[in-house]
Amino acid sequence: MSGPDVSEARPVRTVWKLERRAHAGPALAWGASIGAVVVAMALTGALFAAFGVDPLDALRRIVDRTLLDARGLSEVARRSIPLMLAGVGLTLAFRARFWNIGAEGQLLAGAIAASGVALFSGLPAPLLLPAMFLAALVAGAAWGLGPALLKVRLGVNEIITTLMLNYVAIYLVRWLINGPWKGTSLSGFAYSDPFEQAARLPTWAATRLHWPTLAVAIALAIAVAWLLARTRFGFEVRMLGASPEAARYAGVDFFKTTVALVAVSAGAAGLAGFGEAAGIHHRLVDPNSLSPGYGYTAIIVALLARRNPLAALVTALFLGWVAAAGDVMQVALRLPSQIVGVTQGLVLLCILAAEPVLRYRLARVEVPLAPPGADGRTAEGSAR
Repeated sequence: MSGPDVSEARPVRTVWKLERRAHAGPALAWGASIGAVVVAMALTGALFAAFGVDPLDALRRIVDRTLLDARGLSEVARRSIPLMLAGVGLTLAFRARFWNIGAEGQLLAGAIAASGVALFSGLPAPLLLPAMFLAALVAGAAWGLGPALLKVRLGVNEIITTLMLNYVAIYLVRWLINGPWKGTSLSGFAYSDPFEQAARLPTWAATRLHWPTLAVAIALAIAVAWLLARTRFGFEVRMLGASPEAARYAGVDFFKTTVALVAVSAGAAGLAGFGEAAGIHHRLVDPNSLSPGYGYTAIIVALLARRNPLAALVTALFLGWVAAAGDVMQVALRLPSQIVGVTQGLVLLCILAAEPVLRYRLARVEVPLAPPGADGRTAEGSAR
C-alpha cells in the first residue's frame, strides 16, 4: 500500500481579500446602524470635551431633562412627529431609488395649504381640521409630482429638482407672510393672522404634543410596511429598487408606480407641515421657525432605518431626542446651537461610512505557492 504523494503537496499562503456580499441580513444592517450611532455619539462626546464640558456629565444632564422629565419627554415626542411622517414617506421613495431630497419643501407646501384653508375657507368648525388635513396631503403630493414627472418623462435627476423646490417653497412662504397673508398684528416678525380655535390640533395635557398627528404617523408607518410586504404595489416598488431594468422586463409600469410612490412620500411630508402649523404655531410663520430642517433630518431618519418604515419610527424618536437635547445643550451646558446640526451630520457621515460593511466582507483565501514556471511567474502571481 503506497503512502500519500508528498510530491504533489504545495505550500500555501493565506491572504485576505474583499468580496461583495450576496445579501446583508437584517442583523448586520441593524448592527451597522447602531454602530454608526455609537461612533457618532462618541465623536460628539469628544466635541463636548473640546468645549471644556465633561461628556458623561453632559449626557446625564441631557437624559435627566429629556427622557426622565415628563415635559422634556413630551418635547422629544413632539419633535419626532414631523420626522416620523416625513421619514416614513422617504423610506418608501428610497426603496424604489427615487432620491427625494425635497421633504423640506413638501412640508412647507403642506403648511401653506393647511394655513390657507384655516384662514380663508370659511368652512364650518367641524370640517376645518379634516379639510386642512386633506389640503396639506394634496399640496405635499403635488409639490413632489413635478420632479417625479420630470424623472420618468425626461430623465431629469430628481435630487436636483426636489432640492431646488425646497428653496421655492421657502421663498413662497416668506412672500405670503410679508405680502397677501401678512397678519394684522405684526410685532417685529412676519406671520399670518392666528387660526381660529377650531383649526388648531388638540394637544396632550399641558404640553405641545399634538397627538392626532402622532397617531397618523404610527398608522402611516404600519400602512407603508403592509403595502411594501403584502401588495402588488409594494412588490413593484421593491422591484424598481432592486433593478429598474428587471422591473420593466417584468411588466412594472414605471410611470404609474413612480408617480404613486412619490405622491405618498411627498404627501406624508405635507402632513408634517399641517401638524406644525395647526398643532404648534397656529398660524403661518417664517419657514425657519416652521421647520428647523425637519425635511433634511428626515433623510437621516430614513437612511438610519435602512429604508424600513417601522424602524423609521424608532430612528425618528432618536433624532427627535437629539433635537430636544439641543435646548439643554444651549441653556444648561452653554454650548452653541449648531451642535445639534453637527451631531446629525456625524450620524449621517457614520451611516455612509458603514455602507461598505454591508456591501463587502473580508474573505480568507489560500493561494498555493509554486516554483517559477516556464513564464517566470509563480502560482501566487498568476492568481493575482
